[in-house]
Amino acid sequence: MMKKKTLVIGASEKPERYSNKAIKALRKHQHPVVAIAPRAGRVDDVEFDTGKLLYDDLDTVTLYVGSRHQSGYYDYLIDLKPRRVIFNPGTENDELAAQLADNGIEVQEACTLVLLSIRAY
Repeated sequence: MMKKKTLVIGASEKPERYSNKAIKALRKHQHPVVAIAPRAGRVDDVEFDTGKLLYDDLDTVTLYVGSRHQSGYYDYLIDLKPRRVIFNPGTENDELAAQLADNGIEVQEACTLVLLSIRAY
């Protein structure tokens, strides 16, 4: 299986949060993970960055930030040039999705946890 470097935006140390579960599941499937959060923290071996770093070789960005908090990420996501961006349930945003698609970035409205569980990630 190909390892897909993934950026989790909206990471949380709280175990009940889906971003936390996603980081654990991605690592369990041996995907390299980087994460951005409003405050420093970590989940397992993944330390959160609090700034918008320009990561190399990103395959996927998976969003856990609601649409009303995404406006500051539009240009950043385009600059990252990932292969795809996953809008997890509750993060759907037609405006951002259109801009990503216009820049050749695949848009997927899906659940990262489900994609991993059915081996469709």
